[in-house]
Amino acid sequence: MDARRDVGHHAPMTEKEAKERLIARREALDAEDAANADSRDTVELQQDSVGRLSRMDALQQQAMAQATARRRVAERTRIEAALARLEEGEWGWSTACGKEIAEKRLAHDPSVAKCVECAG
Repeated sequence: MDARRDVGHHAPMTEKEAKERLIARREALDAEDAANADSRDTVELQQDSVGRLSRMDALQQQAMAQATARRRVAERTRIEAALARLEEGEWGWSTACGKEIAEKRLAHDPSVAKCVECAG
């Protein structure tokens, strides 16, 4: 049986694997930022040549792009904090209570900072 498919018996994520995943995700966020930079810019429309609904649609798209950018900033902040915890030897331990974070939780998202109890 393929070990990757045997969900009940998986090896815990190593710090090296966590660091690689965190860095890869940070790079993906940077690429998303670069690709979507234009959609966050100020909407400038000719009032006489663009209808009211088109302006509203453009403003809504801009607002959604800005919200997405804010979510990427928040995720990047979590990633940077997790990388710092890795460097300090504190990764995998809840920043709130000091208990070990469950392996499955870290495997799902290596940037988590709290155990399930503290996060809830």
